[in-house]
Amino acid sequence: MGAIYRREVGAFFTSGVAYVFLSVFYLLSGYFFYAGVIGSGRTDTSPMFSSMFIIILFLIPILTMRLLSEEKKNKTDQGLLTAPVGLWDIVLGKYFAALTLFVIAESVVFIYSIFLAVLGDVVWTTLLGNYFAMLFLGSAFIAVGLFISSLTENQMASAVASMLALFVLYLFDSFAVNISNEYISKAITSLSFYSRYIEFTQGIFSLPSVVFFLSVAFLFNFFTVRVLDKRRWG
Repeated sequence: MGAIYRREVGAFFTSGVAYVFLSVFYLLSGYFFYAGVIGSGRTDTSPMFSSMFIIILFLIPILTMRLLSEEKKNKTDQGLLTAPVGLWDIVLGKYFAALTLFVIAESVVFIYSIFLAVLGDVVWTTLLGNYFAMLFLGSAFIAVGLFISSLTENQMASAVASMLALFVLYLFDSFAVNISNEYISKAITSLSFYSRYIEFTQGIFSLPSVVFFLSVAFLFNFFTVRVLDKRRWG
């Protein structure tokens, strides 16, 4: 797994994907930080993190679009699949490479905290809660994007399909509101990524939500392993 992880991290930077992702992330997070936090003269970063949900939804597919689709397009997937390495090692190596870049991106919040210290006391419990909320959300979204990348050899198709899939997950709350059946509505709401994420930005720590995000990450990584397993023997 280590070799694949190092290769993928390097590929992010040699391909330029890392620079595009980090530049856009820093630009937009900086804007929301200024507009929602600095501009209002407050030290609570929750408004910035609330706004970043939809941005992450569209940015993460940039990270995941090439992870497996490029292997398939360049016909290097069979060499990788027949190498003396487990499928979980392949998937997790690529997954953690994308997650590492995401952590680098969102860790800019600690630089923002320096500016917050000028305005007043930084509420570290709230800031760290928001930070880990975004990390849990990103870990789930990256797993979804990696799974979709395993289904196609076209990077743009992978990116668009991932954006669409994540956007549908974002709309779960809207779907639930428009369903009259209470049980179905509650079932859909329980699968809502947005409401679980917003709980953290409002200062509510929810262990079930943490388990939910980590379970989604595991589940979609498992789906990706099954896709590769089928391709190996197909």
